[in-house]
Amino acid sequence: QVQLVESGGGLVQAGGSVRLSCTASGRRFSDYAMGWFRQAPGKEREFVAAINWSGKTTYYADSAKGRFTASRDNAKNTLYLQMNSLKPEDTAIYYCAAHVQIIEIATGRGDYWGQGTQVTVSS
Repeated sequence: QVQLVESGGGLVQAGGSVRLSCTASGRRFSDYAMGWFRQAPGKEREFVAAINWSGKTTYYADSAKGRFTASRDNAKNTLYLQMNSLKPEDTAIYYCAAHVQIIEIATGRGDYWGQGTQVTVSS
């Protein structure tokens, strides 16, 4: 089992930045690819970013490219999502997820999920 806890969400103005964190416990963190997803009110959950076990390979949704950066610190068992140039349409609950294969994360599948953290972007 892997337990995931997100943090760092909050209220931010459009154009601002926020960094989300996802701290893992349980099995070895570096065994897993990790990803970020989000779900806005009334919408389905969507993929945001994926990162492989070493952090050297990343994938992003088109909406995140150029603005969001996923990274990880395996020594701290922590995944990050740096979000810049935020827009009101980025408002959502953001979830982290873990899977042993990055391709599964990139296609929306996770074996383990966090509880989510709310990000609200005001215009």
